[in-house]
Amino acid sequence: MLSPFPGMNPYLEHPSLWAGIHHRLITAIADDLAPKLRPRYIVAIEERVYEVNGDTNLLVGVPDVLVQSSLSLGRSNQSDVGVALIPQPMEILLPIPEIMTEAYLEIRGVKTEEVVTIIEILSPKNKQVGIGRLQYETKRLKILGSGTHLVEIDLLRQGNSMAMVGNFGQNHYRIMVSHSETRPKAQLYGFNVRDKIPEFPVPLIASEPELMIDLNILLDEIYDHGSYDLRIDYSRPPIPPLSEPDMIWVKEILNNSEKN
Repeated sequence: MLSPFPGMNPYLEHPSLWAGIHHRLITAIADDLAPKLRPRYIVAIEERVYEVNGDTNLLVGVPDVLVQSSLSLGRSNQSDVGVALIPQPMEILLPIPEIMTEAYLEIRGVKTEEVVTIIEILSPKNKQVGIGRLQYETKRLKILGSGTHLVEIDLLRQGNSMAMVGNFGQNHYRIMVSHSETRPKAQLYGFNVRDKIPEFPVPLIASEPELMIDLNILLDEIYDHGSYDLRIDYSRPPIPPLSEPDMIWVKEILNNSEKN
């Protein structure tokens, strides 16, 4: 079963699905590139591990009014002569450490073991203020100051985009290709939910032809193999939400898909 959308399926961005999509897409890109890179290069799946402490997102959903009502109750009874109140405990949530693992790809020369290209797929933590973004930005700057090419894939509408300069407008999704020899210039492929995902190059050594990646094919395979048609409730709007015009378009796409 193929995805009903011509490009990026916005329902795949749902927080409960994205970790699996990220994992599958990293693997799919590696499997797609591996035979094309032989015999001069290999592609390796690497992991970045860090600990998130005191994430305020863990406290979302705890109403402030709970604290306020408790305090006001104590004040209102302080005027009662001869009545001693015993403070009652409240149930709270504590931010707990969380170990985060993010996979990325390295293309290495077989003889030299030199890292020629790094391919990153951004995660929600990379686009939120916190240690996840700091870790990624630090690595990104290190790559951009080196001789290694960088391919950065952003298939998430929510969060803060990575730093770049230029009149590129606002897009739902972005793919950035940075050739080490042309920095600070880079190629940006911006597209929206209604668009087909553009094919993009994977740079290697300057004298060698670039490989092309078609995410449309890979995401369709992931959607099919992962049975996402059975896991997604298309009767509800996607998370994060779309604009009203885009949501009308989504409903038309889904209605046409049902008819076919």
